[in-house]
Amino acid sequence: MELPSKYLMEAVEQFNTLPGIGKKTALRLAVHMLGREKEEVEAFSRAFSKLKENVTFCKECGNISDREICDICSSSRRNRSVICVVEDLRDVLAIENTQQYDGLYHVLGGHISPMDGIGPGDLNIDNLLTRAQNGETEEIVLALSTTMEGDSTNFYLYKKLQPFSVNVSTIARGVAIGDELEYTDEVTLGRSIVNRMPYESSISRKE
Repeated sequence: MELPSKYLMEAVEQFNTLPGIGKKTALRLAVHMLGREKEEVEAFSRAFSKLKENVTFCKECGNISDREICDICSSSRRNRSVICVVEDLRDVLAIENTQQYDGLYHVLGGHISPMDGIGPGDLNIDNLLTRAQNGETEEIVLALSTTMEGDSTNFYLYKKLQPFSVNVSTIARGVAIGDELEYTDEVTLGRSIVNRMPYESSISRKE
C-alpha cells in the first residue's frame, strides 16, 4: 500500500498491529484521526499512555486493576468462600453483567494450548493453588470457555486441586460447546453459573 505520507504510513502500520484490524480499516482509522483536532488526538494518545503506565494486575486474583488489590477482591460484600476461575478480563465482565454471581474471581490469563506454545507455567495457576489452601475458600468454579483448550485446562486444574479441601465445580452446559463466555448471552451465562455442577459430573457425562 503506497501512501503519500510516511507519517500516515506509520500510523496505519500501528493500527494494523491491533487484533482484527486489517490494512483498509487501519487506513480509515488513521485518516479519521488526521481529521480530528490536535487536542483530541493528544487526549487519545494520553489515554493509552496512562493505560500502560497505571494499569496493573490485582495481586490476589490477577484481574486488571488500578490498585494492588482490585475492587472485587477488596469488597466486603463479596462471598469470599467461592472463587470463579476465568481466562481473562472479558469473562469477568461477562459474568458480572449477569448479576448472578457474588463470589471472587481468579484470572488465569488464557488457557493451556500447546499448539500456541502456552503451557501451565505461562498461566496464573500457582497463585490459584495458594488460594485454594488459604482456609477461606470452600468452592472453586471452573468457568473457562467450552472449547477443547478450555476443557483441557479445566481437567488440568481439577487434577491440581484434588489434594485440597475445596469443592470443584464447573458451569452448566447451557453454554454451547465451542463457545467463549464473552459472546454468551447474559441469561444463558447467568443460568450456567447458578446451575453449576460438581466437576466430576461433567467428566462422567463425556465418558
